[in-house]
Amino acid sequence: MKKINIITLGCSKNTVDSEHLAAQLTEYGYEIVFDSDRTNADVVVINTCGFIGDAKQESIDTILRAAQLKEAGKIEELFVVGCLSQRYADELRPELPEVDDFFGVNDWAGIVERLGAKWREENTTKRELSTPSHYAYLKISEGCNWMCGYCAIPLIRGRHKSVPMEELIAEAEALVAGGVREIMVIAQDTTYYGVDIYGERKLAELLERLCRIEKLEWVRLHYAYPTDFPDEVIEVMAREKKICRYLDIPFQHISDNQLTAMKRRHTKAEAQALIAKLRAAIPDIALRTTLLVGYPGETEEDFSELMEFVRDTKFDRLGVFPYSEEEGTYSATRLKDDVPEEVKHDRVDRIMRLQEGVSLENNARRIGQTMRVIIDRKEGDFYIGRSEYDSPEVDQELIIDSHGKRLMRGRFYNVEVTDCEDYDLYAEIVG
Repeated sequence: MKKINIITLGCSKNTVDSEHLAAQLTEYGYEIVFDSDRTNADVVVINTCGFIGDAKQESIDTILRAAQLKEAGKIEELFVVGCLSQRYADELRPELPEVDDFFGVNDWAGIVERLGAKWREENTTKRELSTPSHYAYLKISEGCNWMCGYCAIPLIRGRHKSVPMEELIAEAEALVAGGVREIMVIAQDTTYYGVDIYGERKLAELLERLCRIEKLEWVRLHYAYPTDFPDEVIEVMAREKKICRYLDIPFQHISDNQLTAMKRRHTKAEAQALIAKLRAAIPDIALRTTLLVGYPGETEEDFSELMEFVRDTKFDRLGVFPYSEEEGTYSATRLKDDVPEEVKHDRVDRIMRLQEGVSLENNARRIGQTMRVIIDRKEGDFYIGRSEYDSPEVDQELIIDSHGKRLMRGRFYNVEVTDCEDYDLYAEIVG
């Protein structure tokens, strides 16, 4: 049977989609490789991102490289799926004749059939992992109802649609049976989970049920929308030992002027109250956020207020992006993109320089502490691990001296932190 190379771009939600696709194809005997540009695969499937300008350009560049391989006779077929394909397939088809077909975000059965197989509903919860075997992402819903002013996700993915809880538990149990010890719960908005099919938010119940899965060690929560954050989720996080003391909660801005313009539906006071509530209930929680600068109308005063927020809140993890105008969104159709590009990028740099100092200060407080870590890999003479305060690929790592002891990937060990940098910790094995 043919070898298929699935190249995944963009967020971890795309990763889950690619893994479901791979599971359907392996049922028919296809050999699947992920993200390899060195393979002699017969077919290349590119799962694209279309969220912001840079992501779209990366998707186009990847398609063009694969098109060159097809022209050179190194691959037989090329397919494009995902967000970029959903939005721009009609425009891309005449420009990219090397692509055999384009499929949107809801047409996974279509590409399976195009490859000569058949989508099997009974395999909906099956996955072929592209991540290391000890951790996996669990996508609990699709789409989003919030319609933030800058965001194209509702235009691409549609309205919020929760995955039934029984399917999620079955999927998680299968992942754990296959060796997964850490599950990252993801969605465009995890806190809204359940409203559409159960009539109420069910994230707290889902987290509790995940914690009952034997041999699952860590449950990590990502992409929690701050508006109307459920108190019961905070209570579960504080109570359940398997839930990592970690929360990814994108605030985007803190100026009320900007929050209103962004259609974020919460205020500065509400954001600050939520942070205080989280830290009171879970004192050692690591908070991760993302920020957006250069949105239409952002003044230097708005930005100064954001800088003060970052300085005072001392987020453990932080990412910041310059505003990118996306067609069809509220801001693209109703607002003028009036902040110069150089100002946007300068503001990104200024926040990240500030965050470097915050991160170093936070890390310095870890020196001397004993932490439980999971080992992700070995590099040279050192092992690379993470604590419950860090998610893979996006957060910092611990560089561990094992003193000659062989450590196993995916296993947990206790280490003592001995030194730090802005975004890394150094540690040695304990016992």
